[in-house]
Amino acid sequence: MLFLIGLVIVIGSVLYGYVMSHGNLLALWQPFEILIICGSAFGAFLLSNPWHVVVECFRLTPQVIMGSKVNKAMYMDVLGLIYDILNKARREGIMAIEADVESPASSAVFSRYPAIQANEELAHFIADYFRIIAAGNLTSFELEALMDQEIDARLHELELPGNAVGKVADALPGFGIVAAVLGIVITMGAIGGEVSEIGAHVAAALVGTFSGVFLAYGIVGPVSAVMRHLAEEEIKLYEASKSCIIASLNGLPPQLAVEFGRKSLFTHGRPSFTEVESKVRGR
Repeated sequence: MLFLIGLVIVIGSVLYGYVMSHGNLLALWQPFEILIICGSAFGAFLLSNPWHVVVECFRLTPQVIMGSKVNKAMYMDVLGLIYDILNKARREGIMAIEADVESPASSAVFSRYPAIQANEELAHFIADYFRIIAAGNLTSFELEALMDQEIDARLHELELPGNAVGKVADALPGFGIVAAVLGIVITMGAIGGEVSEIGAHVAAALVGTFSGVFLAYGIVGPVSAVMRHLAEEEIKLYEASKSCIIASLNGLPPQLAVEFGRKSLFTHGRPSFTEVESKVRGR
């Protein structure tokens, strides 16, 4: 919703200011200039990115418009899931969680948290490290180093869509200049015509420059920034999971281990100590 409000303000401010300065809105309607700019930018986007990044950009579009899926409820689910796994391992032994971590999709513990099951990468991240703990004899330092490597790789992967869209934003002013230059070429071809005709061609060329800059800084650039924010919010789920697991491996009981994870979350969405305590005690 905030994205839509901002978009309306950006477009409305520019157009309203233009009209109030006695501008003619129809003069800004240059569909072939828009075709040159947007078509070239989209083609360059496809040229410069692998298919999975292109798909991910479109997959993120609903979240860009409606907001991130990562919220307090998601944070609570992550902390609750890890508490349940740690508590089960403590009561029944580490081998009791083997079936859960081998197949998160069919696990009774994971099924309590459908939002995490739907996020397969996160579910497998959590399951994989409990599987390593159950099967191996790694120290907390070794496991933490391994988790940091995977989190860094995952963050890089999550940032790819935002970076790809950001490069499009950087290129749009250049494509606007391309459209303007082509407009000037057309103007030169009509140099012997009526002054009004030449003026219309020059105006069309200038609209190309305006469109490229406006799209870059008013729409595509902010979309890129939102995608980067989405990546930062999702990676916090991984960092919170890591903090819980490492704290547990260092000998802390499940309830205290979960508190380590809670403290690693952003404050704007972090559940309170009481909220987490109520959730885990309910289990």
